[in-house]
Amino acid sequence: MTAFLVVACAVLGLCVGSFLNVVVWRVPRHESVVSPPSHCPACDTEIRPRDNVPVLSWLLLRGRCRTCGVHISARYPLVEAGTGLLWAALAWRFGADWALPAYLVLGAGLVALALIDLDTFLLPNRIVYPLTVAVVALLAAAAIAGDDVGHLGRALVGGAAAFTVFLVLHLVSPRGMGFGDVKLAFVLGVALGWVSAATVFLGLFLAFLLGSVIGILLIATGRRGRRDHVPFGPFLALGTVLALLLGEPLLALVGR
Repeated sequence: MTAFLVVACAVLGLCVGSFLNVVVWRVPRHESVVSPPSHCPACDTEIRPRDNVPVLSWLLLRGRCRTCGVHISARYPLVEAGTGLLWAALAWRFGADWALPAYLVLGAGLVALALIDLDTFLLPNRIVYPLTVAVVALLAAAAIAGDDVGHLGRALVGGAAAFTVFLVLHLVSPRGMGFGDVKLAFVLGVALGWVSAATVFLGLFLAFLLGSVIGILLIATGRRGRRDHVPFGPFLALGTVLALLLGEPLLALVGR
């Protein structure tokens, strides 16, 4: 059952990853993610269904538009493959649990937000707010279905704690901590808090640790100056995912 679930989520994740490419391109431009259908950004030709198969179409077309031959970024198949792998990993981690849909939605949202933040230094409300509502609603449904309201209470406390910590950091240093990160922190705290209070701490700790290490490396290599802004959203996403997937063994290792 677990193996089937992992494979099914991997396939669905590939398809969702294809949609996320549309979201990442259109949301910062304030365009609809539904209409018009997917099209080549160079020649504006609508992409045929056979050319829109995740990963495979890009490989068969050798990374080029069938109509105009313009190069198509390798990021498209990487996002599709990465989302498929992430959904498979989350299915492996949570199994046939009522909470799994919430974490699949969270994973998809974090992929989109991380990429948009890298491109624009923004975490759009058009994604953050619906993501927050969806994750909280799905976890609430999971709590009811699993007769475990305690998990939901702990999750909401985790969300409130994460939001408060980030809000304080934002008020102390608005340049160092954007308000988009503050708003995102709530849903991350909820998702991590559902697992355990310690997982909330671990996820946020990993985010700051990864952000610090990468920031130092960027400065050391001359890619960024000391006063240059580095988007924190990708590190929040990565820290959260790592805590969800590897939190139990990491916390057990620290507790020894």
